[in-house]
Amino acid sequence: MFGIISGSIHLSEESRRGPTELSMDGETFTRSEMKRPRILVVDDEKLIVDTIAEILQNAGFHVAAAYDGWTALEAARLFHPDYLLSDVLMPKMNGVELAIAIQKMHPAAKIVLFSGQAGISEILQNGHQRGLQFELIAKPIHPLKLIQRLKDQD
Repeated sequence: MFGIISGSIHLSEESRRGPTELSMDGETFTRSEMKRPRILVVDDEKLIVDTIAEILQNAGFHVAAAYDGWTALEAARLFHPDYLLSDVLMPKMNGVELAIAIQKMHPAAKIVLFSGQAGISEILQNGHQRGLQFELIAKPIHPLKLIQRLKDQD
């Protein structure tokens, strides 16, 4: 299951002079809100995802949250993220495999992977060999540093 998105997304024009709006599950966003970076946060630890998502939302980003790679792929299909912020070590689909799939769907999406594990070099090397470009940051992530990194990349 993923948060923020759970229904259909559609664009509508109120009038020829009115702002373009995005409607998502009853919420409507104006053109200026739509320009805010869209971040898909993925980790198999729900508390981490929910905490990071709340911090990023409070910092002005649009955020979708997913708790596994397969759900994240569905979220990305609907959400069209500008960024993927994902843990590397997750069951079923690791963060590198997810990042490769997301980049195929959304080539312009920037990839930021994070991990608290030292033994991930083989997984990361596999991603590099398959042409994946990403930034790796260590857990725990300091919220202000994360926000600044995302804003600097935008």
